[in-house]
Amino acid sequence: MTQDDLPDAPDGAPRGRAVVRLKPKAEARAIRHGFPWVYADELVTDRRTSSLAPGALAVLEDGDRRPLGLVTVNTKSKIIARMLDRDPEAQIDQAWFAARLSRALDLRTRLYDAPYYRWVHAEADGLPGIVIDRFGDLAVVQPNAAWAETLIDPLTAAIRQVGGITTVVKNATGRSRGLEGLNEETVLLAGAVDGPVQVPMNGAIYLADVMGGQKTGLFFDQRPNHAFAARLAKGARVLDMFSHVGGFGLAALAGGAVQVLSVDGSAPALALAMQGAKASGVDGRFATRQGDAFEVLEALATEGAAFDLVICDPPAFAPAKPALEAGLRAYERIARLAAPLVAPGGYIVLCSCSHAVDLASFRNACARGLGRGGRRSQLLHTGFAGPDHPMLPQLAESGYLKSLVFRLD
Repeated sequence: MTQDDLPDAPDGAPRGRAVVRLKPKAEARAIRHGFPWVYADELVTDRRTSSLAPGALAVLEDGDRRPLGLVTVNTKSKIIARMLDRDPEAQIDQAWFAARLSRALDLRTRLYDAPYYRWVHAEADGLPGIVIDRFGDLAVVQPNAAWAETLIDPLTAAIRQVGGITTVVKNATGRSRGLEGLNEETVLLAGAVDGPVQVPMNGAIYLADVMGGQKTGLFFDQRPNHAFAARLAKGARVLDMFSHVGGFGLAALAGGAVQVLSVDGSAPALALAMQGAKASGVDGRFATRQGDAFEVLEALATEGAAFDLVICDPPAFAPAKPALEAGLRAYERIARLAAPLVAPGGYIVLCSCSHAVDLASFRNACARGLGRGGRRSQLLHTGFAGPDHPMLPQLAESGYLKSLVFRLD
């Protein structure tokens, strides 16, 4: 589908463009100041707007019919419109995508010597709902909004053009797709994938399953937090809970840990973690244990296990505001169960990737849990996502990751 496939627009808007309008009392100031979303209760949803196909392009006007920019519309989503371009006449084609991708790539190539990073972080990089992770000459794109699904062909062409990418994987899975009314699938758009991809990071080698793994196969966002934890790992016994494909554990081994136990609920993820340990030459100091994290923590306490460094990096316990209180209780419980496993004078790293949980609430939940676990603590460090996951200042949801490092008496 292209812009020219859309019906002619009313009210003198550019040819091929529909027009959507904010309700008279909706706040246009936030949009003018950079907020990228319009919620369903802020937009006039008349017959014409309701008939727009998910992902259609339209000119957004304020209540006084003044144009605000070009948006994509999905009436099936609570985020009914997303700002694409301040120019209402912008052409959303391969060249437009290439310009956005080039700007994003310039940042990453300044930050990293090797081409392994998050290339596009959605709204913060001017591509709403689109995530792209780069693994050398392979890219995994997550089109989490309807417009990206509709324009996947020019997006793919621009990815290959700008990055010299030979292989493009579309990972269309996850909660965001469901909120947009989209199906789930993982397909190869270009090139070939022979198996898990080796990814060098923080002195270790990770294995990313880009076709069948969680999300894009690897989490680049924790890179600086892995590095900080590795500074505490020299000579240490390390427990890496929710380890995925090696996460903190492999970085800790690269930092000189004497032994690492990685725990995860996924046997395939742990198998990849072991492959990474072997590729890194540290498999003799690396062990895995599959199981439910809460049950494993309780079992390790019963076994009298002790570690110098414990890391807990769980999935999002509060993916949205309705789950906030339950999520905070889960974070508190993790801290309480993990605290007794830390040797005196040892360290614990507690993480949250829930954007609905603000830093202060997460810190308080962790402190309560550590206290209930019978430990006094010092907060040494607060970490966030790496700079390849930039924040859009006007969109709090783009700053989701929090990592707290405590020293326990």
